[in-house]
Amino acid sequence: MPDRSITVGIICGGPSPEASVSRLSAGRISSPLAKNYKKVVTLELDEMLPANLTFHQVDVVFPVAHGPMGEDGCLQGLLEIMGIPYVGSTVLGSACALDKVTTKRILQAAGIPMAKDCVMSHRDPLNRSVSQCIDTLGEKVIIKPVAQGSGIGIQFAQGEEELTECLRSGFEKDERLLVETFIHGKEVTAGVLELDTTQVLSTTEIITPDNAWYDYTHRYTPGLSEHIIPARITDYQRRRVQEIALQAHQLVRCRDISRSDFIVPASGEPIFSEINNLPGMTPTSLFPDGARHAGIEFEELICRLIDNAMLRKEKTLNKNDYWPTPELNVPLQ
Repeated sequence: MPDRSITVGIICGGPSPEASVSRLSAGRISSPLAKNYKKVVTLELDEMLPANLTFHQVDVVFPVAHGPMGEDGCLQGLLEIMGIPYVGSTVLGSACALDKVTTKRILQAAGIPMAKDCVMSHRDPLNRSVSQCIDTLGEKVIIKPVAQGSGIGIQFAQGEEELTECLRSGFEKDERLLVETFIHGKEVTAGVLELDTTQVLSTTEIITPDNAWYDYTHRYTPGLSEHIIPARITDYQRRRVQEIALQAHQLVRCRDISRSDFIVPASGEPIFSEINNLPGMTPTSLFPDGARHAGIEFEELICRLIDNAMLRKEKTLNKNDYWPTPELNVPLQ
């Protein structure tokens, strides 16, 4: 039986543009966790976090701090150093997953279908970057920040003039930008959940009013998006989305939970877009819907993730059981 007489720390906020959304996730999971565990504290991702974790004697952490610092391995590294188990991917998996370029290069080596891309730097002459993108990708492209989530900073451009302006404005915020060929298709996602076993959740199709881009506003405003489960794509495409979601989860070294996004054209292969290694838990988030469709209600989902993380604490590496190292006869300086 899992130990429920523990203190659970929910970590949210931080310097990321997604800080306010992460606080929505924290608010949603705090009440169900409080029903099941002795003590639940919500902590801000700031310079006081180590002291607060120690003060509250936190036994396990459920991080919901999205974006840089919370989802890129920085928070995970702190928790590893402090010896506190946590829900979600390790330092390596988090760092790889949040960086879209790193994710793409890992998955490209495995032959996973994805859009052709160019990675642009603010150091390069702008006119040369524009020419390279159009020559390589065509006239219609999508421009993405390399390490942001929730659709933040996404721009669309068609032709030289629009692309020039989008790159110029993008470089005011980020030093590198990922530019991809624009692909027409349905927006589809599938989650992976590791508990007693690893399961791929059903495909979810995302619908927005007037076929609007699934941007930050549409993601988090109730009523501005609809989730259709299973997605209205062919059986072959559904199977491929789930296969690739599992591959991505494993190759990028995610743990516990992840959600992979795709553009699925009218026919042919689904095109992998990106992986989210710490899916949101807000009222409009996709991952909880996928879990519910699999028969796992929200409260059960988050409690089982906590219990699973606590089990890892019992398996902490004992250096005495690891590879032996010879004693060095080196005088101390």
